[in-house]
Amino acid sequence: MRLLNKTSGSAAQQIGIKAVVDDILVLDDSHYRLILETSTVNLELKSEVEQDAIIDTFQSFLNGLNGPLQVLVRTREVEADSFLEAIDLRLKDEDQPAYRDQLHGYAKFVKGLISVNRILSRNFYVVIEYNSATKTDPESIKEQLGLQADIVAKGLARLGMRCRQLNSLEILNLFYSFYNPLASKMMPLSEKAMRLMHTAIMKEEV
Repeated sequence: MRLLNKTSGSAAQQIGIKAVVDDILVLDDSHYRLILETSTVNLELKSEVEQDAIIDTFQSFLNGLNGPLQVLVRTREVEADSFLEAIDLRLKDEDQPAYRDQLHGYAKFVKGLISVNRILSRNFYVVIEYNSATKTDPESIKEQLGLQADIVAKGLARLGMRCRQLNSLEILNLFYSFYNPLASKMMPLSEKAMRLMHTAIMKEEV
């Protein structure tokens, strides 16, 4: 992805995103991306025989690909405030003393845990690309990316991994969290915000 000088141009120009249309990321120069979120496989919990089988299957999967893939690992610090707020709401509605004690104890445990440790979450993505030298019909682009995504999903399924395609809002939220991490925690994107952002980007392209 092309990044421009941060002191020039709009954010859309700096990141190189033209639009997100029908769950497809549209970049400059007729480049298109489809993003799959995947589960993981913990090799350390597998036996040596299972590990060898998984590695061999992964090698076959890579050799069978007809195009490049980008693997993205997104690590973020978990915000526990909203989780603790949900516990407080449960406490207000809970009449049983035993359950209230359990909730109090759990909330105390979580607060103690986050006071001495950073709790991290990791999300894993596979980015599938399609590049066209000429203007291409949007349906053809979506079909080509869909075929590649199906091949990747079936290959990952043989490894015991599940995957799903990110929709337009999830794609924008992903980039929003990259470039505005504090704002993304306080003001998550909504469908309405996504439409406004898309409209603003398209106006800049005119």
